[in-house]
Amino acid sequence: MTRFFFILSFLFCSVISTAQDSTVVYEEPPKVAGIKFSEKDIQVDAAVIDAKHFDKNFKKRYTGSEFIYEYKTPEKNWWDLFTEWLAKLFGNLFHFESPQTSLNFVVILFRIIAILVIVIVIYFIAKNISNQEGRWIFGKSDKKTIFYSDAEKNIHLLDFDKLIKESIENGEKRAAIRYYYLWLLKVMAQHNYIEWDIEKTNSDYLYELQQTAHKEEFTYLSYLYNYIWYGEFEIDDIRFNSTENRFKKALKTFGNG
Repeated sequence: MTRFFFILSFLFCSVISTAQDSTVVYEEPPKVAGIKFSEKDIQVDAAVIDAKHFDKNFKKRYTGSEFIYEYKTPEKNWWDLFTEWLAKLFGNLFHFESPQTSLNFVVILFRIIAILVIVIVIYFIAKNISNQEGRWIFGKSDKKTIFYSDAEKNIHLLDFDKLIKESIENGEKRAAIRYYYLWLLKVMAQHNYIEWDIEKTNSDYLYELQQTAHKEEFTYLSYLYNYIWYGEFEIDDIRFNSTENRFKKALKTFGNG
């Protein structure tokens, strides 16, 4: 029994000791005396400060592509919108795999069309030049070709003196100069200066002439004829009379041998 009370007393004392150890004791912090400042205690910074300024044109140094941080998609013009519409149309028609494939097809199509247009233009230019080369003497615009075709083919049978008078009476001075030129070829052929051929050009006849004086005269008359006839310039009476006298003189020169 005595042993039981001894154990009970030991446990009671342990509980009281633990309770005392767990009790928190609050201590107030030490009081600090207040600090007072006066104007004398304030330190003023009297250092001189240099103001910094930007250059007037400093923005120009930063206008390069390396300073562009936001990419803006360029605005589409009417050609871009047209090609996209056409690409969409062909895409729906031929069922291309992607819009880019359809757009590539449109680009290739435009290139082919451009090449064809260039080839056609070159063809017609070359054809026109070749026709003018082959018909340098007898060529003319379509509205006159039929009218003068008989004169070209039958210069040895025509009365050029009569044709020239009729042309002058009708006010067709350019046609009269043309007849004078054909008449000159007829006389040159009759006196064996040249060999007449409707397919020949001025250069062919000039090559056949032997004397320098004849070459110079024929070259100048060919120039007058080409200028008046092919240039389609209407000539006044003074220039016509001067050209007519020059042809008449040449007809006498080649006609007398």
